[in-house]
Amino acid sequence: MTAEAARKRVDVVIPCYNEVAVLRGSVERTLAFLDGHPQYDWRIVIADNGSTDGTGDLARALEQEFPGRVHAELLTIKGRGLALKQAWTASDAGIVSYMDVDLSTDIEHLPRLIAMVAEDGCDVAIGSRLARGSKTRRSLKREITSRGYVFLIRVTFPGLRITDAQCGFKALARQVVDDVVPLIENRMWFFDTELLILAQRRGYRICELPVRWDEDPDTKVKIVRTALEDIRGLLRMRFSRK
Repeated sequence: MTAEAARKRVDVVIPCYNEVAVLRGSVERTLAFLDGHPQYDWRIVIADNGSTDGTGDLARALEQEFPGRVHAELLTIKGRGLALKQAWTASDAGIVSYMDVDLSTDIEHLPRLIAMVAEDGCDVAIGSRLARGSKTRRSLKREITSRGYVFLIRVTFPGLRITDAQCGFKALARQVVDDVVPLIENRMWFFDTELLILAQRRGYRICELPVRWDEDPDTKVKIVRTALEDIRGLLRMRFSRK
């Protein structure tokens, strides 16, 4: 087997909703960075979920511009979790991952995140903005909300020993995709937490990576709405038999 054939295939999914203003810059910056890390066979998957601003058309254009390196997965229904589920289950890569289109998490962490799955025996690797060694810049409101949510997770699921469920920076082994992802019900922001709960219940090894993270002032996350969704999700999963 040649060295080229032996490289592990990695799909990096970028979920998008109305991100036409930043998508090209993020994709080009990511491609340039990945050129410096040839140890993996990288592919960027743009998972557009129901955009109305031309994001889908731009995703198709980038796919044509970078054949084999960029793939467009276009959904007509809004939902970040739904976009990830579709992109991951449609992928045939040995490792799948995702990161936010605004690159809030420093992209320099990506090779290490993948190596945790490819080389270190982790089944799921997650970026953490709250673990010791992380460096973040964000509003006090977001900081309090995140820490409060982690507290709720620890109360309801004490076996899930994580410090950050919602950081948009995760990688999964193929077995986890096949075994866990199809079971996830949430289509929006609770998707990440549900993934981790289901993976932990099935005995998969979850590893955390402290990251550098800068809050995007134009984030589309609605804190109150997302918090209510998360609480409902935790209650549903607490009594679920899955």
